This record gives sequence, C-alpha cells and structure tokens, in this order.
Amino acid sequence: MKPQSLTVSLILVSVALVATHAQQPRLLVTQKGDTSLAIVDPVAGAVIALVPEGGVTGHEVIASPDGRLAYVPIYGNSGVGKPGTDGRNLVVIDIASQKVVGSLDFGHGIRPHLPAIGPRDGLLYVSTELDQSISIIDPKSLKIVGAIPTGQPQSHMFVLSHDGRRAYTANVGPGTVSVLDVPTRKVLSIIPISSNTQRIAISNDDRWVFTSDQTKPQLAVIDTATSKVSKWIPLEATGYGSAPTPDGRWLLVALPDKNKVAVIDLKTMRPAPSIDVCSDPQETLVRPDGQAAYVSCVGSSQVAEIDLASMKVKRLIATGKGTDGLAWAK
Repeated sequence: MKPQSLTVSLILVSVALVATHAQQPRLLVTQKGDTSLAIVDPVAGAVIALVPEGGVTGHEVIASPDGRLAYVPIYGNSGVGKPGTDGRNLVVIDIASQKVVGSLDFGHGIRPHLPAIGPRDGLLYVSTELDQSISIIDPKSLKIVGAIPTGQPQSHMFVLSHDGRRAYTANVGPGTVSVLDVPTRKVLSIIPISSNTQRIAISNDDRWVFTSDQTKPQLAVIDTATSKVSKWIPLEATGYGSAPTPDGRWLLVALPDKNKVAVIDLKTMRPAPSIDVCSDPQETLVRPDGQAAYVSCVGSSQVAEIDLASMKVKRLIATGKGTDGLAWAK
C-alpha cells in the first residue's frame, strides 16, 4: 500500500472510531464537590472521564438531542437562598472529546441552574434564579434570545410540557409553582403549595405536575387543566427529585432522609413498596428505554441503578464527590 493510501486509511479509521465513540449512550453526572462532570459508561457501570467545569460548580446538566454535547449551568457554591458565589455562566462540554468547547456569560451573577431542551423548538431553556426567570438560549450560537419571567423568587427547577407550550417552575422559598406560557413568555398563574417546595416533574400525558412539599412528607399533584392542587400523596419521608417511567405507570421519588426511592402508582395515585438505595438520594432519571432508572446519592458519591422490572437496585456506580444532577446522552 502506498504511504498516502495508508495515511488516508488510518485517518478514516480514526474518524470512524471517534464517531462510534460519540454515538455510544452515556450517563452524565454533575459532581458538586469535584466541580466536574462525570461521563459514565452505562454498560460497564464506570466513570470514563471527569471533565473540569472551570472552578465553580454546576448542579444540573442536559445533553443535546444528538448526544454530542452537554450543557452545564454554573450555579455557584451555595444552596437556594443561601449566601455564596453567584454563578454567571454556562459551559458546553463535548462528550466524545471530554473537553469544554464553549461558554456563555450571562453578564452578571444569576445562579443559572436547570437546563432543558425545548421539545419542539430545540432551544435551550435555563432557570436563571436571581433574575426570577427562565432564560432562552440558541444552542448553536450560544446567544440569549429571550426570557420568561416566573413572577417568583427562587425558581430553582422547572419542567416543560411535551408540546413545549407550558413551563412549570418550583419556587423553593415561596413554596409555589409558576405556570408559564412559553410562546407568549408570560406568567399564567401561581399555585400555592406550602411554605417550601422542591423539585418538579410532569406526567407523560401532561395531565399532572408533581412537586414535593418540604414541610410535610407529601407530594402535591397539580391538575394542569385547572392549575390547582388536585390531591396529595403521602410519602414515607420528605420527597425530592422525581421522574415518571416511559410507560406512564410509575413515578419515582427520591427520599433523602430515608435513603429510599418512593414508587407511586400513577393509576391509583398511591404509594407502592419503596426501594432502598444509597445515602442521601437527590435526583432520579429514567432511561428512555424504560428498563432502568438512575438515582444520584450525594451522601455516598454514587449513582444507584434500579432495574425497573424487579424494582430493585441492580448495582451502585461510584462517581465523584457531591454527586447530583443527571442526564442521558443517547
């Protein structure tokens, strides 16, 4: 083989290997204590890279629809409503090369927290807590193209409806949920929950929104048709991050004080037997194929992988210090 042909062949093989690597599903885990993003091989159940975020930590992460990029808002080193640094940027990480490849500066301390991809428009939505808003970003240009006011302080987490027309924010200190019209970028209503609420999830049919009361061990179920709390579901302990299964049958709710995950039957709106996991579970993520769920455990720096057929922990994946936000990169 001629030297030129050999060189071309090696280049093509290298490109093919990089493409294959980039297409492998990855579990993304933010590490608050390590100020890094862990990239996990879900088949091997092991971290393949820890990508430094640049000094101050991000709490949450989302992957681009093609699975190539991870978006990590840099929140800061404090909790909601507590003193500390006010993050002001978002970093973009190339999952295959395991490097930061972009950054967006919001212009001032804003504590950007949760990122989400618009299901219809493909835009990047980020809760910008200190501005009491959700910022809208063009992920291609990394330019801010708009904002939706939430009408409340401490809008920490949010969910988008599957048609992309509504957003629901969990406003921690006020203990409320804001209902937002995405196309018109307006507040439609504010729903009282308790004096403190955390985390939020939406059912697959957009009929229900769920948020955990932080003053009592109960889960609020909001009817999206009326924008009112329809019912309360009792929990073993105070709930935190939650996520529905793809078949719409179950809602998994982290219970940090019990080291468990509550399982809610969405047909009956009643608790089923809970699942023992690792220490201080925070966030729940259900894999798109519905076969497994992942729960981040900040107390043990691990992620619990739950087999959804048996509703038991299949294995614990060692990650990094301060394990928190989760995302799936296909």
